[in-house]
Amino acid sequence: MSDAEFGMRPGEESVDLPPAFDAGLYFVGRVRTPWTERAECPRNSAQSDAVCTLEVDPLFAPALRSLDGTSHLIVLYWMDRAPRNLVAQQPRHAPEPRGTFALRSPARPNPIAVSVVELLGIVGGTLRVRGLDCLDGTPLLDIKPYFASTDARPQARVGWREGEASGAVSDRESGRAVP
Repeated sequence: MSDAEFGMRPGEESVDLPPAFDAGLYFVGRVRTPWTERAECPRNSAQSDAVCTLEVDPLFAPALRSLDGTSHLIVLYWMDRAPRNLVAQQPRHAPEPRGTFALRSPARPNPIAVSVVELLGIVGGTLRVRGLDCLDGTPLLDIKPYFASTDARPQARVGWREGEASGAVSDRESGRAVP
């Protein structure tokens, strides 16, 4: 997908990407969702109640063994239609651009997305899940069990989000030096 198709906004910055990749991946399957256009997708996985499927390639289906009884999964997927060269982005809801690594946008150097999904059922190499936010046909990278004891971090903070709630702007966003 080109920058124009993604909708580059004023204030956003892009870079020329390196000529070669550093690593290789195996897509382990495909994600099936009701969404075929970016505008249809929920902004994040928490906004979706749609039942979607993870179609695991038969080669990797044995890796699903022992998932029965698991209630939630971490799903990693490759946002293959997002631009990879944006280093600053202008969210629609934000007063100014933010660095890509401060956002959950699919536009990033390595467009890896992650969602915690509810596992509804497994039949063969197909998993029915709830809680995804990607286009139909998105490549599936990995599936991991969600461990509330290990994965939940209730004390986690996102500085710019707290600043928005209080009306403050962080030193980094204002351009002031940060010690």
